Amino acid sequence: MQQEGAVLVKHFRDLAFMGFFEVLRNLPTILRNLRFCKEDIQGFQPDVLVLIDYPGFNLRIAQWAKKEGIKVVYYISPQVWAWKADRVKIMKQCIDRLLVILPFEDEYYRKHWDWEVDYVGHPLAQITAEKLSTHPRSDLPTKKVALLPGSRKQEIQKKLPVMLSVSKHFPDHTFIVAAAPGLDLSFYEPFLRSYPNVQMRQGHTYDILLDSDAALVTSGTATLETALLGIPEAVCYKGNPISYQIAKRLIKIPYISLVNLILNKLVVREFIQDDMNEENLKKELQELLTDADRRSQMQDAFQQLRTLLEAGGSASENAARIIVRELAK
Repeated sequence: MQQEGAVLVKHFRDLAFMGFFEVLRNLPTILRNLRFCKEDIQGFQPDVLVLIDYPGFNLRIAQWAKKEGIKVVYYISPQVWAWKADRVKIMKQCIDRLLVILPFEDEYYRKHWDWEVDYVGHPLAQITAEKLSTHPRSDLPTKKVALLPGSRKQEIQKKLPVMLSVSKHFPDHTFIVAAAPGLDLSFYEPFLRSYPNVQMRQGHTYDILLDSDAALVTSGTATLETALLGIPEAVCYKGNPISYQIAKRLIKIPYISLVNLILNKLVVREFIQDDMNEENLKKELQELLTDADRRSQMQDAFQQLRTLLEAGGSASENAARIIVRELAK
């Protein structure tokens, strides 16, 4: 957004905390940021407030903005179909227009909540298609494996050591860690010292993926990006044990990967908490690299995924048109 001319007053990385324990520990910081955000909005006096994702923070801002008489458009719905469905009651009261990016969400809101929302397509479908047009995939093996351990220090510290441990079982492959743009490279260096066939690159995640034969990917948006680029992958998640046990009891969905959720079937295997270990990842990566039938089936499913997410053209353009129409009312 900053590259398109938006004025950045605070970076998202200063606001984001993962897990129940982590949120409690950082509650004073979160409250300070809420106050800062409200004061900034009051000073700017917008015609419409566009909130993007991040429901724990943005829904509080939406409730406040509605009381202030500000029109609210929410882009990228909270995942209420997974947990905290009671949020929808609040959302209907304080959101003037909800724009969703997953193909099953509009039906969910209409069927369960009698709420007409707008499915605009997924922005990653267009972004990855543009990348593929300038950096097409090669059919020849590259002997490279991408490691995407996440973007926050706490998740990287949990997952990257396990991912790196797999590299010693594939000495003829080069493993490339996609370093998060917001972190200093010195943060990663202690993790990599014992692994001679591991490299690190920052700011070129799509290029890393497109040059790789397979990937180990942290659960989240990156799993969807990897699939849309056509790269066979395994999904990894390991978090704070207390946070995980709480989430396990609250979340009511069959998968954690967006790829599997959207296609409503197990396409990419998910290694969660204790299952994310060296032996399991080694076996899965071996299969992803050598089983031609498995790779082909996975890539066929990825093409189905792209077809679903490209419905209606550019998500960003669709969203912009709806926001402008809201302004004209």
